[in-house]
Amino acid sequence: MASLASRSSQALSRAVSRRAPRTASRPVAKPANAASYSLLARSAVAASAPRRTTTFESVRGVKTLDFAGSKEVVYERSDWPLAKLQDYFKNDTLALIGYGSQGHGQGLNARDNGLNVIVGVRENGESWKQAQEDGWVPGETLFPIEEAIKRGTIVMNLLSDAAQSATWPKLAPLITKGKTLYFSHGFSVVYKEDTKVVPPPDVDVILVAPKGSGRTVRTLFKEGRGINSSIAVWQDVTGKAKEKATALGVAIGSGYMYETTFQKEVYSDLYGERGVLMGGIQGMFLAQYKVLRENGHSPSEAFNETVEEATQSLFPLIGAKGMDYMYNACSTTARRGALDWAPIFEAANRPIFEKLYKSVRDGTETRKALEFNGRSTYREDLARELKEIDDQEIWRAGKTVRSLRPDYKP
Repeated sequence: MASLASRSSQALSRAVSRRAPRTASRPVAKPANAASYSLLARSAVAASAPRRTTTFESVRGVKTLDFAGSKEVVYERSDWPLAKLQDYFKNDTLALIGYGSQGHGQGLNARDNGLNVIVGVRENGESWKQAQEDGWVPGETLFPIEEAIKRGTIVMNLLSDAAQSATWPKLAPLITKGKTLYFSHGFSVVYKEDTKVVPPPDVDVILVAPKGSGRTVRTLFKEGRGINSSIAVWQDVTGKAKEKATALGVAIGSGYMYETTFQKEVYSDLYGERGVLMGGIQGMFLAQYKVLRENGHSPSEAFNETVEEATQSLFPLIGAKGMDYMYNACSTTARRGALDWAPIFEAANRPIFEKLYKSVRDGTETRKALEFNGRSTYREDLARELKEIDDQEIWRAGKTVRSLRPDYKP
């Protein structure tokens, strides 16, 4: 597709300019005593104000919205002004276990929001070193995992799914009565027959699942925007589990939150990642590229018509205002072809997606993930598979195409 309607090119430019910048390399964040919902500049105002311990009159941020005819409740961070958030957690210690993508983003955001956060990872391991680079101090805010859990009142288990299963026998006895157990994925407790993760009966068990990588959680927070997240309650011992989940959602950088269940969160998450978010899109990109190459198109042309135009021009339009907006921004010829072929692709893909959802629901995908990610050779095996993708012609061509972008940074 080469042409755009003249009136639509302006819309295209505006939408592309609104595209979120790529995540930068990890900054070395400094603790903030009372940072706001970021732009971290706002922290100066909050830091200069005295801490309040009064009763708050909440300005409700809870809304019931119509999603295509279905009413759903949405929780917004406006219900949790920063002073209220800090007061709510004034007697708590958030023990963040694991410092991967989500641990990094959520931990730094909660710390910048003025909460008492400590990190628990394997002492002197790679994550320990990364945490130190981000300003976590051994013996003060950085501890071995078991020690962090003992010190924490809210235990945020952000280890990988396989690691949660492998470490649970050792960690479970430390989740004592009165603590809160927090997850960002329903995987471990929903598939408990496979993971053996069964929470103690005398603790609240909650979930806040950001809809994006931990890097995005951090980037959007620093921009003052906030990611959208799902919240859920598995076990409510205190009667305040959902309230705690919404407050923690704001604390870790959510702008707004949807209510779901642990089961629905993990089903939709595993399904989406294997589908259009990652697996499906790689498969479609590769199939289209290969057909173009087999028909004599050059690598640069095949990549541009498959990936570059999608990611740099069209997908941002969908994200900005929807599919119909993107269609209207394109030429009449492009529109006609897309309208004709979309139902064909839907019919061809529907059986694949039905098979995929069944594989998620019956635990097949869980068992595959636990087996692979629990291997002693996991890192080497993963590196080999990712190298195979990196070595595919489509992505080798893409490196050269990306280098031609005016805003390219090596």
